Amino acid sequence: MAAPVTSSPAVSQLLAVLTRRKNMLGSVSVAALLLVLRYWLSKDRGTKHVGIESTQDEYDYIVVGGGTAGCALAARLSENPNIRVLLIEAGGSGKELLFSRTPSAYGRLLYSKYCFPFRTEPQIHAKGQQRFWPRAKMLGGCSSINASMAQYGSPEDFDEWAEIIKDDSWAWTNFSKYFRKFENYTANPAYPEVDLAHRGNSGPVTVGYFSYLHPVANVFVKACEAVGIPFVADFNGEKGPLGVNRIMTYVDEKYRRVSAETAYLTAEVLARKNLTIAKHTTTTRVLIETVNGARRATGVEITPTTGGSRRTIHARKEVVLTAGAIHSPHILMLSGVGSASHLTEHNVPVVHDLPGVGQNLVDHPVFDLYFKDKTGTSLNVLQGELTLQKIFQFVKAYGQLLLGNGGPISTNLGESAAFVRSDDPKLFPPAEYPVHPLDTTSSKNSPDLELFVTPVAYTEHGLNMWKTMTFALHVYLLRPSSTGDIRLSSSDPFAHPIMNPNYLKAPEDLEKLVRGAKLCLKIANTKPLSGMVDVTSTDVTLDHSSHLKSDDEIRELVKERVETVYHPTSTCRMAPLDQGGVVDSELKVYGIEGLRVCDASIFPFILSGHTAGACYATAEKLADMLKKSFTQVPTK
Repeated sequence: MAAPVTSSPAVSQLLAVLTRRKNMLGSVSVAALLLVLRYWLSKDRGTKHVGIESTQDEYDYIVVGGGTAGCALAARLSENPNIRVLLIEAGGSGKELLFSRTPSAYGRLLYSKYCFPFRTEPQIHAKGQQRFWPRAKMLGGCSSINASMAQYGSPEDFDEWAEIIKDDSWAWTNFSKYFRKFENYTANPAYPEVDLAHRGNSGPVTVGYFSYLHPVANVFVKACEAVGIPFVADFNGEKGPLGVNRIMTYVDEKYRRVSAETAYLTAEVLARKNLTIAKHTTTTRVLIETVNGARRATGVEITPTTGGSRRTIHARKEVVLTAGAIHSPHILMLSGVGSASHLTEHNVPVVHDLPGVGQNLVDHPVFDLYFKDKTGTSLNVLQGELTLQKIFQFVKAYGQLLLGNGGPISTNLGESAAFVRSDDPKLFPPAEYPVHPLDTTSSKNSPDLELFVTPVAYTEHGLNMWKTMTFALHVYLLRPSSTGDIRLSSSDPFAHPIMNPNYLKAPEDLEKLVRGAKLCLKIANTKPLSGMVDVTSTDVTLDHSSHLKSDDEIRELVKERVETVYHPTSTCRMAPLDQGGVVDSELKVYGIEGLRVCDASIFPFILSGHTAGACYATAEKLADMLKKSFTQVPTK
């Protein structure tokens, strides 16, 4: 899900209009805002960086990918001053990018140089459409451009992980401490039901209820309760996420996004002499040699992201891939680790035949419904004609944010959510839904559908919005049966890999999304939310009358609109080797010593929730393992 309150053309247009109309709007206030905006938009400072020529030839640990897990892992490893760490990132810093730090504006970056502009293969079960799959190219990774929704899945999801890999350290009882380790939850008197015993209070990642809450979010909660979805005090509580509430966010007390970069790579951390960060640097492959009769990762080959000569850097201890569910398997395959037949097809020398690499790709597909907001409170203030009133609204909103006072621009967009089961007889009566859906959840306490509301409707990941006031309802399929793969397109490390999530390949995935869509339409037509829907609209692209459609018509609508919610996982799966596994329970790549993977690609199965929290927790767990086992290697 991504939708900017400020779309790309709208912001450029606004800046131009503000400049032209200084006298009309008040020179001092507009000039001040322009100065701040241009400062934020033009700067990329504050993160220690050494160029390729300046990096040393050897480190203890090389962390490849400065995303959600990579920033956390590098920061934690470097807490030991004897551990020399190199963190490699293909992009730059997002700390001073206005549209990253602004919780609502991340969609502005999806089509920019700060993202890889991936597209899927044609989705043959979704009308042959090639879906846009942006992935962050900056420190913090997708934590710098996501919807900041801090929901971690269901406790039983991690019990399922432990069962798959046969290691109880991944079970919720044992693994949950790593969620508390990264968390810094700030209690909010408006949410007294949150059990503080299950929330962390000293970690680097601020979690709480600081973001703006639009009126439609509360109205959505009340409508959900009216149709039979119970209120839940804490989506991340011990009883699991089933129910409806406002969602916690990764937003700080100054209403700014909290990313892995801003949380872990603080000024204090960046001052460590044993931590080096190489920005704008692409890892082309992992170096793997035979050492004492065994294949071992000994370093990496890197090059400037913009192109240039390549050089090698060696790892005394280990290389850890934290490049995400697309790039980590891509780098493994470029390094000769993957399906032997596939590598041979692309003239990549086979180092180790590991067929699971790039397989088992799974993503949360999302379906959106759009409504005209007759209350006029929608946040798409820059759509339609750019009137003086809209300019004043924008100036006021950004002024509030930049002064640390929040306001509508500080919304994370996905403010309230409901987690339900597609087989819940109260929500899906057997008389109306006679076919019992396949249960793909980790337990009866775990959801397979997530519904949420946004105070603005959009298509194409926020690129297009309606010219009128709108809001939207969305349904995620949390536990899809359909899986796909990541494959090489060539041996060129700069060539985009081929990605195919196979959306809706499994018939039950389509049927569950249809159920979710019908439930959303029921909620939209239930008071008090129905009071916001303008049923008189004649815009056929909106869904005020879609509740009158047949199931077959809704199926076609789902096929037409199904999109990514940016949660690809499981392409370097933590599982037994004979079950398509790529890494073991210690995240070690099978058959290669000194090489691990630590990001969403290792998930044994996708979570019934959002993925960032588990990436943080996995990095915290691996950091503890590596620091515990570290023994200083004498300098040669």
